[in-house]
Amino acid sequence: MQRGNDLVQKRVVVVGGSSGIGLAVAQRAASEGARVVIVSSNRERIEKAVECVSGEAEGQAVDFSDEGAVRTFFQKLGSFDHLVFTAGDSLHLCDLARTDLQQARRAFELRYWAALAAVKYGSPQIQKDGSIVLTTGIAGQRPQKGWAIAASVCGTVEALTRALALELAPIRVNAVSPGVVRTNLWQNMSGPERELLYESVGKSLPVGRVGEASDIAEAYLFLMHEGFATGQTVVVDGGTVLV
Repeated sequence: MQRGNDLVQKRVVVVGGSSGIGLAVAQRAASEGARVVIVSSNRERIEKAVECVSGEAEGQAVDFSDEGAVRTFFQKLGSFDHLVFTAGDSLHLCDLARTDLQQARRAFELRYWAALAAVKYGSPQIQKDGSIVLTTGIAGQRPQKGWAIAASVCGTVEALTRALALELAPIRVNAVSPGVVRTNLWQNMSGPERELLYESVGKSLPVGRVGEASDIAEAYLFLMHEGFATGQTVVVDGGTVLV
């Protein structure tokens, strides 16, 4: 028996789908019969990602900091069913006094402004029973010292999600808020530092481990399937906000 809002032959666009959570979403969607379009700025990583997807997939290289390129991409793409935005760079966490404001602006450029551009130019092409799933993070709900910029970006995306759910209805707009996940988000740390982080964070969580990209991908698939959810932020954090 097929689920409601099944993905068979639905066209799913995953911005940031060449690695990490985005790639896991693309793989899961394709495994359910979706026609996946993987979008990223790195053509080499896109080609590798397409090879990793068992199903119907194609890739497009687009610089989402270039509004004109985003507009052109969606105009040429034509109609589709679901838009997933997972693009994000490495986290830069530090005290406010040592924060490089130019670097902070770049964080908003990719995580907020690029997402807004994707929705602005992508939403007119989305089928009316389709959806948009954005990406935020638990920094907005459970910030720590030195997380001012990360918390600001996450809080902004959550507010954007609620506003867009009203403005773009009946297209559903939701967001996923991951906790600490084994992805290249932490690539600015050395290998031993990353493993120490994963171990220490994992031990503190009710589930006893940090997340994997495949764990988080399930939430995106749920929001594509779930036709009655909109304006929501689904937290998948292993219990981080509880402890």
